[in-house]
Amino acid sequence: MSLVLVTGLSGSGKSIALNTLEDIGYYCIDNLPLFLLSRFTKEIAAKKDPLFKMVAVGIDARSRSSELEGMAPLLKTLKRKGVDRQLIFLEAEDEVLINRYSESRRRHPLSGKGRSLTEAIQIEREILSPFLNAADLCIDTSRTNVHQLRDIVRSHFVEKSVPALSLLFESFGFKHGVPRDADFVYDARCLPNPHWQTGLRRLNGKDAEVVAFLERDANVVNFKQDIIRFLDKWIPCFQADGRSYLTVAIGCTGGQHRSVYLIEQLSNHFKTSKLPVITRHRELT
Repeated sequence: MSLVLVTGLSGSGKSIALNTLEDIGYYCIDNLPLFLLSRFTKEIAAKKDPLFKMVAVGIDARSRSSELEGMAPLLKTLKRKGVDRQLIFLEAEDEVLINRYSESRRRHPLSGKGRSLTEAIQIEREILSPFLNAADLCIDTSRTNVHQLRDIVRSHFVEKSVPALSLLFESFGFKHGVPRDADFVYDARCLPNPHWQTGLRRLNGKDAEVVAFLERDANVVNFKQDIIRFLDKWIPCFQADGRSYLTVAIGCTGGQHRSVYLIEQLSNHFKTSKLPVITRHRELT
């Protein structure tokens, strides 16, 4: 039996993650009270029904704090019983969550009783901290749209025949903030900036003119090769350690030229391996 637990902050995309898991064949249950989880998995495992071979359960902050504090022991118990379980935690920046609630006009599950939305989000972060600490995969959806989140979930769970480690290569602009879910962050602002070249400003790092400009500079080529050599050496170690997801982010000032070029180069290099690769350019529209 394969069990996926989906939790995280309200408004961070838990429903989208669960819907995606359902689309790829998981039997999904949302908002299961945590005290029922052990009993539920025991009953499902005993049925030996193919329908329940892959199960996903959504859990939110409305469980009692005593139940949430027992999350880590419960996960260890499930593992001892032979349940292949993974815990996904979704989060987003406070400002993003507030904007999402403003747009949807939905009520936060912990609001009310004189609490503001900001206070409810902070309380929820505290309540769910045991989940965050035990998570196998943490996804920050602050700058991830619905389609990108679905791609991340699909990439992580669909192809079980390929190695467990999935690679996400992401470009970004430092002036818009560093991706919070990145495992490695490289700063490309020391490289020549096409933004200051006549005719290149309106282009991006995918365009042939920008590629040609950057590849004429030895520092750009060396920068790229150094990152590739580092990842070629250490990715197998992350695989051996049981990691299932690795995010490599490269930033430049605006996220349009240098970072986009480098991420494209890295993605092309690692697509020749057997690892699933996702490419994301956060600032490109």
